[in-house]
Amino acid sequence: MKTTYLKVLAMSAGLIGSATAAAQAQEVLKWGHTYEVGSIYHQAAQRSADAFEAATDGRYEIEVFPASQLGNEAALNDALSIGTVDIIYSGPTFMAQYYGPIVVSAYPFALRDYNHWKAYSQSDLFAELGEGYEEATGNHIASLTYYGTRHVTANEPILTPEDMKGLKIRTPGNPAYQWFPNAAGANATPISFSEVYLALQQGVVDAQENPLPVIQSKRFYEVQSNINLTGHITNSLITLLSPSAVDRLADDYDTLAAILQENALWASNQIVAAEGELAEWFKDEGVTINKVDRQPFIDLMREYLDKQDFPFSKEQYERLQAIKG
Repeated sequence: MKTTYLKVLAMSAGLIGSATAAAQAQEVLKWGHTYEVGSIYHQAAQRSADAFEAATDGRYEIEVFPASQLGNEAALNDALSIGTVDIIYSGPTFMAQYYGPIVVSAYPFALRDYNHWKAYSQSDLFAELGEGYEEATGNHIASLTYYGTRHVTANEPILTPEDMKGLKIRTPGNPAYQWFPNAAGANATPISFSEVYLALQQGVVDAQENPLPVIQSKRFYEVQSNINLTGHITNSLITLLSPSAVDRLADDYDTLAAILQENALWASNQIVAAEGELAEWFKDEGVTINKVDRQPFIDLMREYLDKQDFPFSKEQYERLQAIKG
């Protein structure tokens, strides 16, 4: 009896130890971003997390923290550099704090439309800029997602550059987003993404600018009567991994990168489809959609190129313009 009891006890201890070891063997990665749970960007992140866990038989778990739970975009970039977060969404404007030339694609009207963006994402120019960023930071660019084309919302029509003069417009806290308002004589006002709705509602600012899917998901249309289709920036959302995360993933990094790229394509297609449908949706919500002659704005920003120094060169800008798409 005593021998049997000891055998059972030993077996139980072994099973517990195996279970504990299995639990401890699972590697947990933290993914932080600033977008709402209902957004396409969060859905893509969660799809990637689920697919990677399944592909690695549960050896990895990716915990996704949406809606600025781990900080705003600037804080997330800082956290990535010191390894307290493993994966983030960021964009060229914030990445330019570490490697300036990568912001060229975010210069107003530098990208003409989605097809131009897609061609750029597959170009030698983007590959070179991405390599420069990786060398400067050690971070890894895993995938590129179409974020959407940014438009100005306000409680009045914005049809010409003159209509923007004196307008107090919310921008992200990054100089690149202030080039367009500054060139047009508006007052760029940096406000955290999570505080924009309240700032618009209370009249702290008169306007803001974002892609149509973001205007919908953040419900800005509830406090802005006009969406003005300026299409001034065609944005990218870039999935970045910290060097420590890539080291821990080792051979599994390629599996994760493939999954991230697959879901970046899925999200990009979702955003393109949403942009094609949302104008009518907003109209049904009582919002005025104003078509805008973009050429005066384009001319303004071309002139602005010669008025100050930028983190990218004229040669890089012209290479971007020359990409067919």
